[in-house]
Amino acid sequence: MSTPASPATTNPFAESTPLGLFGLAIGCAALLPIAFGVAMTPAALRTAAMFCFLFGAGGQLLAGLLALANKNALGGTMFTTFAFNWVMNGWALSGMAEGRVPDPSVILAVDATFLVIFFVLTYAFGFHSKLLVLFLLDIDVLYVARILRELTHAPWLSTAIALATVGLMAIALWLAFALLVNPAAGRPVFAVPGPWFEVASAPGGVPTAVVSESARESSGSA
Repeated sequence: MSTPASPATTNPFAESTPLGLFGLAIGCAALLPIAFGVAMTPAALRTAAMFCFLFGAGGQLLAGLLALANKNALGGTMFTTFAFNWVMNGWALSGMAEGRVPDPSVILAVDATFLVIFFVLTYAFGFHSKLLVLFLLDIDVLYVARILRELTHAPWLSTAIALATVGLMAIALWLAFALLVNPAAGRPVFAVPGPWFEVASAPGGVPTAVVSESARESSGSA
């Protein structure tokens, strides 16, 4: 005799990814005048710092914690980790407004570590969407440019960082709109391509996730 099927589990919170993406986009927008050298006054630095604290850090931290509560380890880990980096961005901008510059050797070491993290995450997100791969590649390019700028002091790399920030903001907005508008419209108003890689299969060509679920169901039979 088989045991009754367990009720479908539901996530305790709504999808939090759009919140994190909007926070990222707004934080990037606040950095653009500084990145392009349009506004470097103490007032501009302090203003950008507040947006980094509230939207870049606060929005992504909340989104990451909600995603982790929904058992979304990949998205939750990325948003939460990146949120702390936005706190550092806000702290650095606030210090620069007062004439205090962060130590470049420490920033370089952290940027190199972030590059390794996001490089691996680029591969992981390839199992979800090609656009997410582009999103992570943009972040990879941004960190490569930051590292090279510190090592070479080439001025054109500042423009590359600014352009990568624009790209990051644009992709974040597109993904957030897709997650919010497409379900409401019932059609892909904001198209998002499928995954780049296929999920690995167990022997026999069945995805490992399906095999695991089948094993759990079989264990409930008597």
